[in-house]
Amino acid sequence: MEHTASGPRLILVCGLPGSGKTHRAVLLAGRLGAVRFCPDEWMDALDIDLWDAEKRARIEALQWRLAQELLGFGLKVIIEWGTWARIERDVLRMGARELGAAVELHLLTAPVDLLLERIELRGAENPPIDRDALERWSESFEVPTSEEMALFDAPLIDPDGE
Repeated sequence: MEHTASGPRLILVCGLPGSGKTHRAVLLAGRLGAVRFCPDEWMDALDIDLWDAEKRARIEALQWRLAQELLGFGLKVIIEWGTWARIERDVLRMGARELGAAVELHLLTAPVDLLLERIELRGAENPPIDRDALERWSESFEVPTSEEMALFDAPLIDPDGE
């Protein structure tokens, strides 16, 4: 399905902690006039432990309901949940398509050493993320295949370009 720059568009920013998801999402939101959903920011604003998986899931469910409403209004929405599993990406992609939205996937990757360095520099997590956790997460992360990437629309802009 061909989609144009106008009309609803869901942008998924996919990657492990420290991969640059928030940086990319903020850049895209500013350049595209999109609404951005980041569960970490909501949890921080509500003074919720970032490691509380149950509350994170509830916030992501709320963000998805709001995202669908905004897509229904023809807006652009960015979700920066990490979306480590193919099934998560499939559910979001298919849900947005049902609303007539284009869907982009921005995959951000980096070696574990660089992820750890970035995480230590930002110092946002308490307790901090350690190398063992990053290595486990890296092994469980379902990197999108070329076949999966082909299911998404081409990005409206190259965020790394000038």
